[in-house]
Amino acid sequence: MTPRSVRPARRMRERFRLGGVSPAALGVVVLWVSVLVALPIAALVATSLTGGPRGFLAAVSRPSALNTLVLTLALAAGVSLLNAVAGTVIAWVLVRDDFRGKQVIDALIDLPFALPTIVASIVLLSLYGPESPIGVHLSGTRAGVVLALAFVTLPFVVRAVQPVMRELDTDAEEAAASLGAPGWTIFRQIVWPVLLPAVASGTGLSFARAIGEFGSVVLIGGNLPGRTQIASQYIQQLIEVGDPASAAAVSVVLLVVSFVVLTTLRGVSSRMQQREEAS
Repeated sequence: MTPRSVRPARRMRERFRLGGVSPAALGVVVLWVSVLVALPIAALVATSLTGGPRGFLAAVSRPSALNTLVLTLALAAGVSLLNAVAGTVIAWVLVRDDFRGKQVIDALIDLPFALPTIVASIVLLSLYGPESPIGVHLSGTRAGVVLALAFVTLPFVVRAVQPVMRELDTDAEEAAASLGAPGWTIFRQIVWPVLLPAVASGTGLSFARAIGEFGSVVLIGGNLPGRTQIASQYIQQLIEVGDPASAAAVSVVLLVVSFVVLTTLRGVSSRMQQREEAS
């Protein structure tokens, strides 16, 4: 017969094997993720295969689909790289510098998270449309699409880099500066290796958001096939003409690309963090 004093210890060991998570909590997580993520994705894949593998390949290999996918991925990649640079600089200024209005700018960074994206498109069209009060006309241009995508994706890099910069120890930077190292060398050799995993993670999230964005570009972009029509608008067009299978097929391609990019960047970020901690 097991002594009473041993039973709590055994229960604690069993919970430790589960990582300190009770089976009930784990079940809730699995159920919630299945309902919100797994089942919708499974339904999307099933819809995309309504016409079989040949129908799927035919849908994603149409010239219109290929042109839209290439344009979407190219614009998303460009915006992500732009955010990687601008977001890192903004995070640096917000953490390292003190200036009047800093809290206002810090709050404005999160505005795209709270603002409906269609409102962003209206604002951009009012500012850069045919009746632009500043004389800059970007409506129906790729530059306008890039601006809209940059607006909604900028916070990802800034918010990923800021916490890392706050925890960054400045002793090594000060020591290097006292030895005469120039500022760029200090940043490249000491600061950048620490920031790189966060920058990569934020860039990946920015890319994933950009390839699926719709609301912010719906007005400023103009939805011009081959010029400014991105994948989300093409998918809407397929649904409107009664071709949900093709719309689902293009959506699956975007989903796979996002998953591969995010998984790759997170893996790279994890390895870089481990290497940095080991050193």
